[in-house]
Amino acid sequence: MSLRLSTVILPYRRWHEGGRSAWVRAEQLGFHTAYTYDHLSWRSFRDGPWFGALPTLTAAAAVTDSLRLGTLVTSPNFRHPVTLAKELISLDDISGGRVTLGVGAGGTGFDATALGQEPWTPRERANRFAEFVPLLDQLLTEDSVSYEGDYYSAHEARNIPGCVQRPRLPFAVAATGPRGLKLAARHGQAWVTTGDPKLYENGTSEQSIQAIRGQAEKLADACAAIGRDLTTIDKVLLTGFTPDRSRPLQSLDAFVDFAGRHRELGFTEIVIHWPIPDSDFAADQKVFEQIALEAAAQLG
Repeated sequence: MSLRLSTVILPYRRWHEGGRSAWVRAEQLGFHTAYTYDHLSWRSFRDGPWFGALPTLTAAAAVTDSLRLGTLVTSPNFRHPVTLAKELISLDDISGGRVTLGVGAGGTGFDATALGQEPWTPRERANRFAEFVPLLDQLLTEDSVSYEGDYYSAHEARNIPGCVQRPRLPFAVAATGPRGLKLAARHGQAWVTTGDPKLYENGTSEQSIQAIRGQAEKLADACAAIGRDLTTIDKVLLTGFTPDRSRPLQSLDAFVDFAGRHRELGFTEIVIHWPIPDSDFAADQKVFEQIALEAAAQLG
């Protein structure tokens, strides 16, 4: 399978002041998917403009024709499966079946406390995620769902007519721990990783490769445990969080080398951030576009 190249466009610009043009340009450049982050605010962008993911994706669906659209990632931090399912079905319909849901357990950032609650412990995040994903799967595939769990409930929740994509829109499950990887194996059409966060500050590229190889092997074990063919799950690397940081975007050759090393690990999709000046995602727009236009041919 050829390596797909995708991008993530952060929702920090007003739609008519550069927001719209980025999504249109992403389609023109031939990206497979354009994702956005599903946060209420995020890191250094907290005190500046930041817009909602699902309305942004809905607007993007209206100005594109073939570009796939998605979140990287949606989490239980401020989402409930019942309301989220309704919005996803609507977005899938508006886009003509071009939506992928990236979904993860969430973290301890601003989203974790914005609704007034205390941040959940890692165990509680894992417990909620283990309930969130299967319930969302059920809500997106069945016309009516009733459910009573430890964290979520649904009472005759209707989702007619369901997704355009059948049996439902695909899940890209972000996970590195054993419980998350089991969810990816059972419910994911794709698995997402950002690498090992412990290596970001002082690790090396080779250490990162070894860590990601270990994650992929654990995914293979999780698939084998339920009798799933590993080749039926796409493997997605969201870049920018490994020790390589922004170096792969410094030149076409640098990116081809980086992407090629990860393709050897079985990755089928590499996601790069749309350049944002004066941020951790700063990059030369011309080089970024050259990578979008030429890297796939060099990678074969």
